[in-house]
Amino acid sequence: MPNRALLTAATGMQAQQQNVDNIANNIANSGTTGFKRGRIQFQDLVYQNLRSAGGASNASANLPVGLEIGLGTRSIANSRSFLQGDYKETGQPTNMLIEGSGFFQIRLANGDLAYTRDGSFGLNNQGQLVTSSGYQVEPAIQIPNNATKITVGNDGTVSVGIPGQSNETNVGQIQLAVFANPDGLAAQGGNLFKETGASGTASVGTPDSEGYGKISQGYLEGSNVNVVEELVNMISAQRIYETNSKVITTADRMLGTINQAVS
Repeated sequence: MPNRALLTAATGMQAQQQNVDNIANNIANSGTTGFKRGRIQFQDLVYQNLRSAGGASNASANLPVGLEIGLGTRSIANSRSFLQGDYKETGQPTNMLIEGSGFFQIRLANGDLAYTRDGSFGLNNQGQLVTSSGYQVEPAIQIPNNATKITVGNDGTVSVGIPGQSNETNVGQIQLAVFANPDGLAAQGGNLFKETGASGTASVGTPDSEGYGKISQGYLEGSNVNVVEELVNMISAQRIYETNSKVITTADRMLGTINQAVS
């Protein structure tokens, strides 16, 4: 039935448009620190059952196969790949990279917690360790104004050198959060995620311990987007979009033929 084909192909075009939108966002963030690429997942729609499998074909036989006509597709989810991104050496003592699992905890202006893989931290005018947007790292870490050196260990221990003291002074401890289902985190923009019911509650622990990645000072994690792969995906999405448009054109011609036949 041409009308059904028109509507089915339209769902395919709409799904591929959302796929291209997702690919465009991946490519646009290929240089974003700590960005994790997204991937659209699709699901077929309901089926119109014209003949049921197992139904009687005559008095002594049953149908071995049914006849079901699908009504299209839709995008159902946007999952994220949390594979490790490339390492970028910066030499900045307040820049940190997580090697392995975990997220930095960030305290937002409204008091809520958010989570990020972006370790491009700096100091505000009070000497507190903050993100590039000015949000405070949680737990709070205060760097003395007279500190001559900042050292961050693999276990997240932050210590500083103070003039006149031979040993470095411990001023804080970076903590990491892990989730049972990181795919369930809600992206907030600004390289931040928020906990949801799907992600599960954050489990907070010490870096470089079981289940938690270690901290590398003076490095940042790059985006895990593979631009070549995204370009291939974009070409594939374009071809599928074009094929669905041809289905619409064919169905339209069939309708035109029917109209001419009955007029």
